Amino acid sequence: MSLALGCDEAALDLKNLLKAHLEAKGLVVKDFGVHTSAPAMYPDIALEVSLEIAAGHFDRGILLCGTGLGMAITANKVFGIRAATCHDTYSAERARKSNDAQILTMGARVVGSELAKTIVDAWLASEFQGGGSTAKVERIKQIEKKHLRGDQ
Repeated sequence: MSLALGCDEAALDLKNLLKAHLEAKGLVVKDFGVHTSAPAMYPDIALEVSLEIAAGHFDRGILLCGTGLGMAITANKVFGIRAATCHDTYSAERARKSNDAQILTMGARVVGSELAKTIVDAWLASEFQGGGSTAKVERIKQIEKKHLRGDQ
């Protein structure tokens, strides 16, 4: 599995910790930054990671900022992306199993490092289950097609 990883300055330490955690598991991780504590525009990082995933260059992505919320809002502006902010393992599992979310966002000011690793592990271990959720994910795609692409 290949992963795209990005953050703003508020989550730099958490990003570095998670990158080491993921690489220790043998996963391929591309770090899209930031790499310093200088103030950064998190929407630019979220956009870059989301475009890479939408293009199929990576299987999944993890975006980190102070709360995870701004990253998710921005990522969800990219056609084909479903990003979910998760601060517990149940939400992380459901984001994959029910919503087929390709991007996990978290807040470095919300979760501690050990919990963050557990959330990431739960999210990575989960796959879309289909079933009753398939029609719902397809409806999300229809709404997205109409409203993000302007198809009337």
